[in-house]
Amino acid sequence: MRVLIVEDEIKVADFVSRGLRESGYAVDVAYDGEQGLSLALQGNYDLLILDVMLPGRDGFQVLEAVREARLEARVLMLTALDQTQNKVKGLNLGSDDYLTKPFDFEELLARVNALLRRGNYDADEELQAADLVLDIKSMTVMRGDTRIELTHREFMLLKFLLENKNEVVTRTMIAQHVWNLGLESSTNVIDVYINYLRRKIDEGQEYKLIQTIRGRGYMLSDME
Repeated sequence: MRVLIVEDEIKVADFVSRGLRESGYAVDVAYDGEQGLSLALQGNYDLLILDVMLPGRDGFQVLEAVREARLEARVLMLTALDQTQNKVKGLNLGSDDYLTKPFDFEELLARVNALLRRGNYDADEELQAADLVLDIKSMTVMRGDTRIELTHREFMLLKFLLENKNEVVTRTMIAQHVWNLGLESSTNVIDVYINYLRRKIDEGQEYKLIQTIRGRGYMLSDME
């Protein structure tokens, strides 16, 4: 597994890279946002460990560019800013997890291992419901003959719904599996993203795939 660390604090970068190499990972290091983005776009990385506060492009800008390029790598953000709004911003831009400095290496390694387990799928895998097809490898979504453009977060939400097709998923389940964050089950963030998906997936379609199960959560169903 290949990991790219983008971290301007040399001591932190050395500490993390040394530990990951000792744990069996192939590791490259960049010390600013421009170098990090260049390496990310050129290399075939399984995971990016991305600091928020970087010289040049900050971590959010690098993350946004990475997701616009549709790179499949998982992204773990590092930050000294333990603020919910910063975490939510990163997660909405497409990060998969967040770790606040200072941290123990054991915690970072556990998160790295968990993220890479989540990303371990068959390269040819497709998920389907009725005429909706999600291709995990190419990160594309089709409904019938129409290609649907989704943000990274919308894609991951749709993937989770398809993985649980015809089953009710609660807001708490979505928060844990898609945002990987302890969002309150009453938060409207999930409802907002469900509405984004509905507009893109179901609007103008005779059969609506995404259903609200009152008092319980949501279900993507192809059972008419």
